[in-house]
Amino acid sequence: MKFVDRQQIGAWFKRVLANMWHWLGRIQRRFQLVRWFILLVLTLVLALSAYFTYQAKTANVENIKSSLQTKTTLYDEDNKAAGTLYAQKGTYVELDKISPNVQNAVISTEDRTFYSNLGFDIKGILRSVVNLIIHRGVITGGGSTLTQQLAKNTLLTQKQSFARKAQEIFLAVQINKVYSKKDILTMYLNNAYFGNGVWGVEDASKRYFGKSASELTAGEGATLAAMLRSPSFYNPIDHMDHAISRRNLVLDLEVEAGHMTQADANAAKKTTLTLRNTYQSDNGNKYPDYFDAVISEAIKDGVSENDILNKGYKVYTTLNQTYQQKMDNTFQKSWLFPANAADGTQAQAASIAVDPKTGGVLAVVGARGKHVYRGLNYATSMSGRSPGSTLKPLMVYTPALESGMHYDSELSDEQQSFGKDNYTPTNVNGVYQKSMPMYQALANSVNVPAVWTLNKIGLQTGINSLAKFGINLNKSDQNLAAALGGTSTKITPEMLARAYSTFANGGKLPETHFIRKIVDATGTVVYQDNSENKTIISKSVAKEMTSMMIGTFNYGSAMSGKPSGFTVAGKTGTSQVSWTNAGQKDEWIVGYTPDVVVASWTGFAYTNKTHYLTGAGGTVKTFFKDEMEGILPNTAQTSFNTSDAQSIARSTGTDNTGSSGDGDVWQNVQDSVEKGVESAKTTIGGWVDGIKSMFGN
Repeated sequence: MKFVDRQQIGAWFKRVLANMWHWLGRIQRRFQLVRWFILLVLTLVLALSAYFTYQAKTANVENIKSSLQTKTTLYDEDNKAAGTLYAQKGTYVELDKISPNVQNAVISTEDRTFYSNLGFDIKGILRSVVNLIIHRGVITGGGSTLTQQLAKNTLLTQKQSFARKAQEIFLAVQINKVYSKKDILTMYLNNAYFGNGVWGVEDASKRYFGKSASELTAGEGATLAAMLRSPSFYNPIDHMDHAISRRNLVLDLEVEAGHMTQADANAAKKTTLTLRNTYQSDNGNKYPDYFDAVISEAIKDGVSENDILNKGYKVYTTLNQTYQQKMDNTFQKSWLFPANAADGTQAQAASIAVDPKTGGVLAVVGARGKHVYRGLNYATSMSGRSPGSTLKPLMVYTPALESGMHYDSELSDEQQSFGKDNYTPTNVNGVYQKSMPMYQALANSVNVPAVWTLNKIGLQTGINSLAKFGINLNKSDQNLAAALGGTSTKITPEMLARAYSTFANGGKLPETHFIRKIVDATGTVVYQDNSENKTIISKSVAKEMTSMMIGTFNYGSAMSGKPSGFTVAGKTGTSQVSWTNAGQKDEWIVGYTPDVVVASWTGFAYTNKTHYLTGAGGTVKTFFKDEMEGILPNTAQTSFNTSDAQSIARSTGTDNTGSSGDGDVWQNVQDSVEKGVESAKTTIGGWVDGIKSMFGN
């Protein structure tokens, strides 16, 4: 019975399938589905071909050669050349300056049909399809001609995708139409990467063999060609055995391609690779952090990264090379900075110098340690860090003066709570007085008077004042704690330098910028900075604020950071860690004269219980003092139009700080001790570094 049922079921399925097939046949004959499908596929192919052809024809293929031969030059504030920007460019040489030993090795290895193909190779594409099937849809690369590789390296990203591969093929065809095979091979060899930071066959020849590309032997030429597969794996400096093995394979491929006899190949295999480095970088990127910031600003201003790197522009910046060199020198003195964490992690730091009259950035160092191309620049880009008391002059004391208070107005310093949330600020030293004058509270960075003043003038008044200086607090940060830097709003040294420029510039807020203008190879201005200063406070308020902030360096919280022989105004700021009273997360300082504003910061990239500022080593004040003592002698040394508020108060008989009680005495003792300790750290650190250098460590 079961057997009969199975036969019946099978017969039923056959009838159903036959009927369906018959029905599909009728539909196909009536509506011509196969033809429509073929037409749809052909239409899609035609549309994609038209799209990629259009992209290829509008891709500035004609500019590839000139872009490889030219470098963008940066000029400083005095229009003197300061360096060059370039991407993947070495010393460009023509094909007759490149040994045939290299040319033949590269063609035999990378593209045997180079002189006959149309920019792409059908066999290579089919191999790529086979690899795609073998690797289950994963694009593994390979199968590209020299022309395709040139297109990828100069016009496309390194991302592997079907669309990018299609673009590569169509661009290769266009390149093949525009340039001769000689030009294509020349551009490829000058653009190829050979490891160890060297681009182009000429510089690679000097880096590995100490000679020009025109002098390379068969074995040396094969060695360079071998590196193209994987420069890190096949370069003879790091992996001599891999380099020799791959070299010998390349020599055999040259024999197969007819570029060399077997006897010559065998002779080349027996030669020893003698390494010699005569390569010298042109050191065009002398100020990497500054140049990176220029690139970032150019992109923000509408100039693409590719254009700024490859089109031979002239970029006129606001750089002061002397200031930059002095700042760079400071950052080489490790003893001036906080000690490393127990695991060796280096404390980070950043500084920026700004012209208060124009907002032009004169110098910048964005981080300590090895430079990373367009990596995190703490001077211009960090966020989420508390700026500490650096906000007090901007959010509290400036609007207080504008509200009718004066530099010598008495402010409450009694321990107390504020607002509906009973916010209770504390003074760092734990000492409280009944009251103190504003200039003393600011200079010594006393917390309670600042919060009391902000509460008196109104929180919103302080928020609005801060916004005038270019710092807009997040909604969650709009509370009285912001007076002490209790914020998560993005605030950078650049933003603080800009804000404090207002005090140095008679109440006018400038726009910070690195670029004055960008000019292309034809002389056309591609970008022009048209930023203007904006008056946000009166000259009298700016002057009064400066007089109070001179005290910060004369006798206040920045006394140990005062540059010797110079009058500087400004403010310090710290943010404490939560697990101990003897550690900081961040340290800040902003100092200015009428000629320059410098803002500096230090802290760990990631703060936790094993990575925080313990007080060991240097502080933000020690390296700020050093960089200012390098920079200020090279300024116009313009004097302030005011003097220290404390001295003004004494001359008018309103100063009562001399008999203000134990709190003030204790503060003076602390300041004196701190200054002595910082001086000792700097001196001892210099000795230690000197001893290390004697032993080559």
